[in-house]
Amino acid sequence: MDEAPYWQHLTLDEMSDKQWESLCDGCGRCCLNKLEHEDTGQIIWTNVACSLLSDETCACSDYKNRSTLVPDCIQLTPKKIRELSWLPATCAYRLLSEGKDLYWWHPLLSGDKETVHIAGISVRGLTVSEEGMEVEDYENYVVSWPNENPFEEN
Repeated sequence: MDEAPYWQHLTLDEMSDKQWESLCDGCGRCCLNKLEHEDTGQIIWTNVACSLLSDETCACSDYKNRSTLVPDCIQLTPKKIRELSWLPATCAYRLLSEGKDLYWWHPLLSGDKETVHIAGISVRGLTVSEEGMEVEDYENYVVSWPNENPFEEN
């Protein structure tokens, strides 16, 4: 009998750095700028992407130095995963922290980094860069799809 994949028997805290990093499906949704409603705390999604996010690959163009280049870039940790309410509903880190499994299109299951794009989960071709944009202008780019999960049953 084959052993279950590591994400099914290890907690997020128990994973090696390599295992942790492989959980990222490459959708780019977490790299979109979000607005927080002043009175309610509600998170409002935009399609304004971090200046380091490639709209074509949905990958960070300087992942190693992202925290230096973008000081408000949030490095995901098991603790942060449990605290961040805005992680996309399809995010592997969020799914696993909630006791759910990965979707068929996740590269760890499909064996192909393109399936996240084919399934329509990624932000490929849907973003505008924050480069040169004023924060006040983000409200002109509000979208709802980044936190939607088209595979979740209602």
